Amino acid sequence: MDKYECVCGYVYDPDKGDPDNGIAPGTAFEDIPDDWVCPFCGLGKEMLSKM
Repeated sequence: MDKYECVCGYVYDPDKGDPDNGIAPGTAFEDIPDDWVCPFCGLGKEMLSKM
């Protein structure tokens, strides 16, 4: 699965997920809800780019 990086530098790693915000480890970026936001800066999912 691909990692995605926010403009602020946060990297979403599907192997780790974002458990603090309800995203379980193993969750592909494409499967994250559209209303999820970057846990560092609060920007929307659409602001992250595939690494």
